[in-house]
Amino acid sequence: MPAKLYAALIADIVASSAQRRLRNRLGATLARASRKHLAEKWILLPYAITAGDEFQTIASQPAAVPRILFDLRAMFQPLSLRVGIGVGRINDRIRPPVNQLSGPAFESARTAIDRVKSGHAFKFDTLTVFVSSDEEFDQAINLLYGLNDTLVRDVTSKQWETIRAALKYGSVDRSAHHLGLDVSTVSRNLKRGYYWQQSQTVKAAESLLNRVFH
Repeated sequence: MPAKLYAALIADIVASSAQRRLRNRLGATLARASRKHLAEKWILLPYAITAGDEFQTIASQPAAVPRILFDLRAMFQPLSLRVGIGVGRINDRIRPPVNQLSGPAFESARTAIDRVKSGHAFKFDTLTVFVSSDEEFDQAINLLYGLNDTLVRDVTSKQWETIRAALKYGSVDRSAHHLGLDVSTVSRNLKRGYYWQQSQTVKAAESLLNRVFH
């Protein structure tokens, strides 16, 4: 039987040196993300800060990564994340702390985050890179996220606030009620924040990951 494949995520904060009290903010946000994503069964281990502003986790399955990415970006606003995802084997028994684990998934994730930081993934800036042993998959999903990240860079804090409500409450009407705004304002914020495009990116990426790494 082939070895099970996992998706390891390594992320850090863009322009972290300009952020005040980043360590406290990072810890608090990751604690919330860990509670939610463990409850949703999107991740296998809590997020762990591994060095400076860098943190890691393991997705419960590769196809969970798109939802994780969308939710993390919404939760961390106004901070912007760079994320490298490596798909491959993990050599060790999966248990915390995540930074004590090793294997091709983590090696590929490190390669991926380095490519994000170098800016050499494309001739345009991107915030997300996947690395796996499947070159055709990497080309397809990295182009998808390269285009998605181009939109993400233009989303304002107010629009992200509306997106967070939509992710939490699941409908425009309920989001409007929670935010104390009229439905037309919420719909406009979601449209201008590329919520629907980001949601379709999640669906397309999930489908691709399921087909390649089922």
